[in-house]
Amino acid sequence: MAKNKRSRKQWYRMDLHLHTPASSDYQEDDVTYLSIIQQGERRGLNILAFTDHNTVRGYREMLDEIERLNWLESLGRMTPEEEYRLSEYRRLMDRMLILPGFEFTATFGFHVLGLFPPETEVRQIEHLLLDLRVPPESLDSGETNVGATTDVLTAYAAIREAGGLVIAAHANSNNGVAMRGFPLGGQTRIAYTQDPNLHCLEVTDLERRGSRTTRRFFDGSKPEYPRPMRCIQGSDAHRLVRDPNNGKNLGVGERVTEVLLPELSFDALYDVLSSNDFTLTRPYRGSTAPYDHILAARQEGPSIVQAFHESAAKRGGHLYSVISDVCAFANTNGGTIYVGVPADKRKKPVGLKNINQSLKQIEEEVERRITPPIEAALDILNTEGTQVIRVQVPRGDDPPYAIDGNKIYVRDDEETSSAVRDEIVQLVVRGLGQNGHGANHDAIVEEQPEAYEETPSHRDEDRSAQPAPPEPEDEDQLLAPRTGVEIIATEKRKNTLYHHVRDLRNGNIVRNVTRQSARKLWHYAILEVEDNPVDPDQLEWHDDIALVKSYHVAGRKRYDLAMRHKGRLRVFYGVTDDGIQDGVHDVWRDLLGLEHEE
Repeated sequence: MAKNKRSRKQWYRMDLHLHTPASSDYQEDDVTYLSIIQQGERRGLNILAFTDHNTVRGYREMLDEIERLNWLESLGRMTPEEEYRLSEYRRLMDRMLILPGFEFTATFGFHVLGLFPPETEVRQIEHLLLDLRVPPESLDSGETNVGATTDVLTAYAAIREAGGLVIAAHANSNNGVAMRGFPLGGQTRIAYTQDPNLHCLEVTDLERRGSRTTRRFFDGSKPEYPRPMRCIQGSDAHRLVRDPNNGKNLGVGERVTEVLLPELSFDALYDVLSSNDFTLTRPYRGSTAPYDHILAARQEGPSIVQAFHESAAKRGGHLYSVISDVCAFANTNGGTIYVGVPADKRKKPVGLKNINQSLKQIEEEVERRITPPIEAALDILNTEGTQVIRVQVPRGDDPPYAIDGNKIYVRDDEETSSAVRDEIVQLVVRGLGQNGHGANHDAIVEEQPEAYEETPSHRDEDRSAQPAPPEPEDEDQLLAPRTGVEIIATEKRKNTLYHHVRDLRNGNIVRNVTRQSARKLWHYAILEVEDNPVDPDQLEWHDDIALVKSYHVAGRKRYDLAMRHKGRLRVFYGVTDDGIQDGVHDVWRDLLGLEHEE
């Protein structure tokens, strides 16, 4: 069990995306490298990085200038201006961390930041740029367009292998790997934003709130994007100060991230940006109140990757509920649990009477009762003047995880439930595969039935699940949503209806579910199928899709959707906006009047 110790740490301000006159598109004349660093100090920066386009020339020329000034000093031939410049360089480099780096233009124009320790030889970084196919004749030009270079994933791997930090530049904007407004998407965007060599995403909307922010999109709750991604912000400054004629052209340190470090060093920064503790970075807000990660989480509410508990007391089952969530998160996507704070954002945090004792009790219960062991990290955070416990749970690599050896839980949207038989089988398969046992899925999981049309005339017949053609695989064909459930088959045995339920988030199928055994969303879908089956003749069809109905559950809008596919009717129950991906499910978005990404 891991705990975070923060007593000797402090917040440092950083801007990791700064251009210099070495970039061909720099916007001001007569700007020196020293003036950029001085402006960073005036803006309160502790860490900055020179990230010119496909070159390290700016950082190299700064080092050359310092070397020349040192040489003049050794000869006793310095002018007063040169003495001032050398003393300023020494003073600033003693109190600030100044990193060499570049903004690389990968295939299709995507931009990737690579940052390196200050002691890294410039020649080594230039050799890396050559390996990334930046032409030798362009190595000093600072151009954004340098011809056919390597692809994004190759760049990620090469930068990380060279010991660098890998950051997707302005990921949600032009030339960003989130691909807003780009004709590609789908699997390409998933690969570019979920690659294990990528440390974090630089975004321009870190301060925004709501379901459509980049940080929210990549928080791990999206079925196609299960890896939570750290989001930071940088100025992408091409000038010293903001352009008075175009406010989008920022100056040095005008969009800053704070980072909690034990020391001001590249290694410490690398460790934080490599970690899954996203509270170690936050947008800098100047004189306003610091960014409150827990308040932001409560505004988003419970999800497949976060949960809230007001109490951890044994009495009333509160402690067991917390432990159940730990087990469920380990078996699903991982996640974060906040204890001492209600999920309802309208209520004030309540805290815990003896928070240190509660933290120790949760830690001991997790260690004692959950098998196999899970490395959850516990610490204490402040929100709105109240201390609460945070439990960070990784996605386990040895599932299924169980409480007391036999109670297995999974996370399904915002609720934790006992795993049913087919889910347990799927967890076993996952565990065997991750541990290299070469599990044969066919030997463990029976052949999965496909969709068939459920109509009122079927309801009272004894029957077996009937197969149908598989889901369309052609990317040009309409894809099913990625949240909600689908009842793909039903059979009646001894006057009881048994349903096969497909989880649209992951494609898993759970068999033999009844209205008595079903969890919330499953129960709703089963009741609809049994008591209120969809009549396709009563729907308003738009080509081959239709809205059955929309409704709210716990303040969140959901949809029941219908689709005609190869002569069969498919109905998707409880779909949320998260499951209708822009660029993939555009026909659904247009049908429902949902906005498209910018």
